[in-house]
Amino acid sequence: MAKTEQKKVVIDAISKSLSDASSVVLVDYRGLTVEQDTALRKQLREAGVHYKVYKNTMMNFAIKGTQFECLGEHLKGPSGCAMSSEEDPVAAARVLSEFAKKADKLEIKCGVIEGTLYDAAGVQELSNIPTREVLLSKLLGSIQSPITNFARCMKQLAEKGGASGDEGAAEAPAEEVKAEAPAEEAKAEAPAEEAPAAEEKQEEKAAETTDTSAAE
Repeated sequence: MAKTEQKKVVIDAISKSLSDASSVVLVDYRGLTVEQDTALRKQLREAGVHYKVYKNTMMNFAIKGTQFECLGEHLKGPSGCAMSSEEDPVAAARVLSEFAKKADKLEIKCGVIEGTLYDAAGVQELSNIPTREVLLSKLLGSIQSPITNFARCMKQLAEKGGASGDEGAAEAPAEEVKAEAPAEEAKAEAPAEEAPAAEEKQEEKAAETTDTSAAE
């Protein structure tokens, strides 16, 4: 295969990787030991980041006409290219920034994340964004918290309501006794009120008898 064809194969492979990426971070890896380089590649792979070292000329051809074309001016010297997928655009920035804390030889050059170019400081700042799983977990926790508090309040209200209901039930018989007492007293007093009326009728009958006798 001719060199031109070989280059085209490489450029096409880079273009394919870029088309599937939502972010690209460039690093200068010079000075890393073999052990450090192996560990870095392993961490990037586990995070779903595609990491390769390409010749700058190949990269320049591949990024033309893409959202990563602005990286061209930073393709000077050896450059490692870390590409993140749409699932976690800041994955490369996160892994590289964390790794650079222990391996000071690893230098972050710049990065294009979702169409925006960031310098090394910007990439470092973006690396603090939690993963999607962590964000979803926090969101779920914030949603569940009000529901949990509401359920707790309802339970407390239900317990208080049950206690009040028991007290009301205990007091009810006493109130009923008080309400029935006057009725019984009224029944007891009724005959006493009717007694004078009976006496008056007897007196009237006696008077009528007297009057009849006198007339005869």
